Amino acid sequence: MANAQVILKEKIEGLGAEADVVKVRAGYARNFLIPQGKAFEASRANLRHVEALKVERARREGEELIAAQELATKISKLKPKFVLSTGQGGKAFGSVTNIDIHKELEAAGIVIDRHAIELDKPVKKSGKSEVIVRLHPEVTATLTISVDAGATEESED
Repeated sequence: MANAQVILKEKIEGLGAEADVVKVRAGYARNFLIPQGKAFEASRANLRHVEALKVERARREGEELIAAQELATKISKLKPKFVLSTGQGGKAFGSVTNIDIHKELEAAGIVIDRHAIELDKPVKKSGKSEVIVRLHPEVTATLTISVDAGATEESED
């Protein structure tokens, strides 16, 4: 199989960030990356331009880090509350999942990927729980959620 070396002009998920020199299939480089302006061939002349791309990458990563830190402080200040209905004996029906937490964050005006919410298992017990939210490889936020046992479901005999 023919491979080609290309220099990425922008961050491509699963492949690399700008200024990375990567090996890809020749067809992928020739038919997609280069025509779309996402990469250029890794020739000697083009390798000289890598420094300019590295400066751009450092600037972008710095901005992403600052934005993630600001978002982490916003998330840490939030105290979302959830109500679970309980049956006889105090057994909770349902649970609080990362999707529920994601909806609460969106309602508060915070837009993140729901997979960034690290919840080992759904929360079924009442009380306070801490949830880790990974916003950036270097930035995590701790979100404290309150789960309250709500109205008791009565069975009709």
